[in-house]
Amino acid sequence: MATNIGYESKPWLKSYEKGVPESINYEEFSMPDYLEKSAKDFPDDTAMVFVGYKMTYSQFKDQVDRFATCLTDFGIKKGDAVSILLPNSIPCVVAYYSILKIGAIVVMNNPLYSDPELEHQFTDSDSKVLITLDALGNRMINLRPKTKIKQIVYMGIGDFLNPIKRFLGKKLKKFPFADVKAAPDVYRWMDCIAKYQPNPPKVKLTFDDIAMYQYTGGTTGVSKGVILTHGNLSKQVQQIAAWFPTFQRGGKQSMLGALPYFHVFGLSTTMNNCVRYGWNQILIPRPQPQPLLEAIREYKPTFTPLVPTMYIGMLNHPDLKKTDMSVIKGAFSGSAPLPVEIIQQFQKLTGTFISEGFGMTETCPVTHMNPFNGKQKVGSVGLPCSDTLARIVDLDNGVTDMPIGQPGELIVKGPQVMRGYKGMPEETANVLKDGWMYTGDIATMDEEGYFYIVDRKKDMIISGGYNVYPRDIDEVYYGNPKVEEACSIGIPDATRGENVKLFVVLKEGQTATAKEMIEYGKAHLAAYKLPSEVEFRKELPKTNVGKILRKELRAEELKKRKG
Repeated sequence: MATNIGYESKPWLKSYEKGVPESINYEEFSMPDYLEKSAKDFPDDTAMVFVGYKMTYSQFKDQVDRFATCLTDFGIKKGDAVSILLPNSIPCVVAYYSILKIGAIVVMNNPLYSDPELEHQFTDSDSKVLITLDALGNRMINLRPKTKIKQIVYMGIGDFLNPIKRFLGKKLKKFPFADVKAAPDVYRWMDCIAKYQPNPPKVKLTFDDIAMYQYTGGTTGVSKGVILTHGNLSKQVQQIAAWFPTFQRGGKQSMLGALPYFHVFGLSTTMNNCVRYGWNQILIPRPQPQPLLEAIREYKPTFTPLVPTMYIGMLNHPDLKKTDMSVIKGAFSGSAPLPVEIIQQFQKLTGTFISEGFGMTETCPVTHMNPFNGKQKVGSVGLPCSDTLARIVDLDNGVTDMPIGQPGELIVKGPQVMRGYKGMPEETANVLKDGWMYTGDIATMDEEGYFYIVDRKKDMIISGGYNVYPRDIDEVYYGNPKVEEACSIGIPDATRGENVKLFVVLKEGQTATAKEMIEYGKAHLAAYKLPSEVEFRKELPKTNVGKILRKELRAEELKKRKG
């Protein structure tokens, strides 16, 4: 029988790892303060590695101060927005800290976005300066008149290669080398760093000051600017640090910087986390299986925060055989559910468990994590972290707490929750109620306070009156040895309301039929959950963070059926 344990009793506390506090006494340190501290404590330690180029903490701080001086000369003041449109790279990290240091507001943008998507984010944020890549330079110069952007600063990956690599890179077209046309107020990154002295104005930052407009993925329509404060960013890294009481600052630890920093998951868990700890971040501009495995072989990272597609890609890559994965001491996953099969396969290979967590752009992002040295439950996103409350509420009324084990909407409250959406009071009021953030995710909680994400509220399929969670179906097919990726959606059906359609990407060299896949499902799924249609694809549409776009598959399907 379902039991009711109220969230007020915080059942998760008894499952906390030894040394993890219920509540944190926060340091009034902004992220630029943490950089100052790490540069003072570990000046000669490596802060970043990028295409073989190493930068120490003292060099990192020096460049941040120089670029902050440059931005000030451009006319940027406290409260002005500055856009970054870069892959993970040294200028991306340096520009981020320079903008924060002078009290300006960072706007991270995805380099793979189209011009209309970028135009929306540039104009919505009122960005005044743009830092971008040489390969995007001419496009951005053409887009600039539609925005309030005045100055454009561009970097080239080639700027960081040694002369031999640069020559080979150009010859083999390994790295993009692009000529940017001459235009007013357009500058090279390296010239700006060389021109300005490291003496920016001193700007007082408080935890209430806005640090970022972080745009949501836009998979549910127009991307919204999430307002994150200096307090949100700082308290989030302090929450992460409190969750791992055995981790020490310094000590020449390194982290794989593969999660895109334009996404808040990579930004907090890797970039800001490394700066707080004084660790090295190994920057991966293209997080494909081959460069990821190359970086693991060359730099032996201690920690790997990644998303499911990155783990799946590495486990299915031929280079895995020549890569010693046992160097990894901590592996973390988020942004999308991780198939249980993958967790088990990875653990067998590395001796390390992939610890799953949960978060969203609106929560900076982490709200839940599995204990690092404690009970880790496969398939669970773990426990609410310090100072975070979580509830499972009725899907219809959004207020009644659900009994243990019963699905409902996950809502959270904590210091990492956003202030709201920029210029969207109605949208803000829809998700923020009495300080509670309504996640839109369907979840359950067990007796020990571990949370499980069942599905997205919007993704639920209703077939013959039954609630069908696509994740349950996907999970089954990830267990099929022929399947590399699987994604199920609801399709209209005259009698049942909706049926299940399954999209499958097979592992290299494998063949299968739709009939075979449906037969496989029969052994694992209730009849009403069985796919009625199966479509094989070479690849599935994904966000740049590697999350499969279920909504895009559904939209394609509905369009096809209407057509």
